[in-house]
Amino acid sequence: MVNIGFNGDVAWSHTVATGVTLNLHQLTLDPADPTTYLVDGKPHKMVKRTVTVPVKDGAPVTRTQWWTRYGPVVTGLGPQLPLPWSATTAYALNDPNAMNLRGSDTNLGFGKARSTAGIVKALRDTQGLPWVNTVAADRHAHSLLTQSQVLPRITDDLAERCGTALGKVTYPASGVAVLDGSRSACALGSDKDAVQPGIFGPSRMPTLKDAPYVENSNDSAWLTNADRPITGYERIFGTIGTRRSLRTRGAIEDVAAMAEKGRLTVADLQRQQFANRVPAADLAADDTAKACAALPGGTATGSDGKAVDVREACEVLARWDHRMDTGSRGALLFDRFWRKLTAAVPSERLWKVPFSAADPVRTPNTLDTSAPGFTTALADAVTELRAAGIALYAPLGKNQYVVRNGKRLPVHGGTESLGVWNKIEATWDAKAGYTEVAHGSSHIQAVGWGEGRCPQARTLLTYSQSSNPNSPHYRDQTRLYAKERWVTSRFCEKDIYGDPALKVVRVREHR
Repeated sequence: MVNIGFNGDVAWSHTVATGVTLNLHQLTLDPADPTTYLVDGKPHKMVKRTVTVPVKDGAPVTRTQWWTRYGPVVTGLGPQLPLPWSATTAYALNDPNAMNLRGSDTNLGFGKARSTAGIVKALRDTQGLPWVNTVAADRHAHSLLTQSQVLPRITDDLAERCGTALGKVTYPASGVAVLDGSRSACALGSDKDAVQPGIFGPSRMPTLKDAPYVENSNDSAWLTNADRPITGYERIFGTIGTRRSLRTRGAIEDVAAMAEKGRLTVADLQRQQFANRVPAADLAADDTAKACAALPGGTATGSDGKAVDVREACEVLARWDHRMDTGSRGALLFDRFWRKLTAAVPSERLWKVPFSAADPVRTPNTLDTSAPGFTTALADAVTELRAAGIALYAPLGKNQYVVRNGKRLPVHGGTESLGVWNKIEATWDAKAGYTEVAHGSSHIQAVGWGEGRCPQARTLLTYSQSSNPNSPHYRDQTRLYAKERWVTSRFCEKDIYGDPALKVVRVREHR
């Protein structure tokens, strides 16, 4: 459950956090019985639990689970991490959020908060958020970012002392700890300020208060503010000193510039939301256009070995405005090229200037157009668009859209890998190009305070308020989003009663 909102004194939102909400315990099994595991040499029987789920118009489905002191036995965390249950070894999953029902209490606390300090108190008292960061600001100019998640209490020291051979690989790489379940000394510890055993307490959470700005674009907490990086937290929360996404880099550039300007208004926030700047293009589009124009004969070889005339593409990229507005011509071409390039060329080979933790916002940079795969990606992007019947210079909105009541609504914004703040992910069809937008910007709000008591707020629910095609609210705010227009939130009583569309319905109980 995620509550994004504001009241008269404080506004808050959430971003996806990088903390790993689970860990594994590697079990040593009794050779004579694979459902018995050993802890400090003593046998412990697994508990068999049978779960049956009724199926409409079909036979019930029954599954058997085997539970340990650590949690249920699992045989994999997706296709990339198979965990076979053998005669000697099994793996148990620890999920501290399995019984966490405190999220509603956290959200209630947010609604009652009157400052960022109140937000911190609600998080400290309830400890209910499993998977998100909290970003907040209040009318007194206090700012906050905190990664207050319910995470298993895996310290770097514990992972080092008790990590299995598999854990020595997975923990540094992804934050997934695999602990030796045969030793009681490897059990999770407890923090005095934690509301349940085996999780981190609030004092251990990565937090930054009262910085000139705080920003998070689904990266770790480290670069919340480029001038005040957060360090000292455990690997399970996320990485420190590693390369940031282009979306994070672009957002920090924009937000830092806004903070330096000062005296921001809600209108400034609205403009930023729909600026649709493409940081990847600012770094690479001009070099791409120049390298394209220098190709002998104006051709590039595609992945199928065929020569492709790319001269038109060179001109389109050179004229593109480096934005993902619905009218931007060249945006779709660069988007498809960039996806292919970054999929084919390793990140360390993509740039001439490598990443530096001392300059994380501006590095890496300078596209290496000599990298193997560069010209192939360009040729394949041109071929792909032409095969779908899309002109290379077509405006983005003609091919990135949603359909509501049979009408296309053009959608601006772009993929996170391009660095676009206004994130949009559409579904690609080889014969038709982009079809329906699958996900991206959803609830958007721009909130500020003036001299009066009431907040000034503009909001949008991009997918509208109803999923019923017959409802008048099926496409109302989607249409506003397409036109980069907002809803004025009427928060205080005078605003509500001043709404010309106000309708009052009195509900009475019938006895």
